[in-house]
Amino acid sequence: QVQLVESGGGLVQAGDSLRLSCTASGRTVSNYGAGWFRQAPGKEREFVATINWTGRNTYYADSVKGRFTISRDNAKKTVYLQMNSLKPEDTAVYYCASRYPGSLDGSHDPKDFASWGRGTQVTVSS
Repeated sequence: QVQLVESGGGLVQAGDSLRLSCTASGRTVSNYGAGWFRQAPGKEREFVATINWTGRNTYYADSVKGRFTISRDNAKKTVYLQMNSLKPEDTAVYYCASRYPGSLDGSHDPKDFASWGRGTQVTVSS
């Protein structure tokens, strides 16, 4: 079992930046892909970005491409989401997740992720 804890959320203005962190504990997660999802009030959870276990392959939702960057430090068991040029529509609770072994690197399906954090709130004011 793995536990994931997100941090780094907060209240910022449009155009600002934030870096989210997701730190794992429990079983080794260095060999597994990871991802970030978000959920805004009244909306379904949506895919944001994912990274494979080596960190070489990354995939992004069109809405964040060019503004967000996912990365990882396996020695620290931590996955990051650097968010630049934030927009009010980026306001949501952001969740990190660890993939099931064997799931496709680029899959956006939440069902391919085995463990989830509790989320961190990001609020972007206009």
